[in-house]
Amino acid sequence: MKPRRVRRVEVPQPIAATFARSTANYAAAFALTTDTATTRTALEWAREVFDGAPAAVRSCLVFGWRRALGLQLGPRPSDQHVLGWAVEQGDLVPGSTDLHAESRFLRARNIVMVEPSTVTWVTLVHYSHAVARPLWAMARPIHHLTIRLLLTRAARAAEVAPSPSESAA
Repeated sequence: MKPRRVRRVEVPQPIAATFARSTANYAAAFALTTDTATTRTALEWAREVFDGAPAAVRSCLVFGWRRALGLQLGPRPSDQHVLGWAVEQGDLVPGSTDLHAESRFLRARNIVMVEPSTVTWVTLVHYSHAVARPLWAMARPIHHLTIRLLLTRAARAAEVAPSPSESAA
């Protein structure tokens, strides 16, 4: 099946409820509908989206995260990081993966969830300094475009290659 278009969706309820009680200033969710959703774990999807992007795209992402947003990223490659973002098991949705990074200006989280036919990518941003609002206002449209493109690219890759956990078996 050809991957369907990635669409912007409501932030899923468990995350939305937490978001409403948190200090997050921005939340957005994007969903990819594909038959290959469950062929990968949430962490494998996160790795395919960020680490699996073409080298030039990865370089641009890291440059923007570090230079424009000031995010402090971890080592690459690393089992505990995805393109520099620290990895945790998602505490809001069972089976999800939570990527997080922060700077002097903001804290950001990317939460990846997998359901039977959908991969959902949620981004939360917490402003910790007045300069964060205009910085994120500039980054937001790039983020929206990039996540849509990278999710679509990752779905195409999932259709032609087994998941990393299947190949290791």
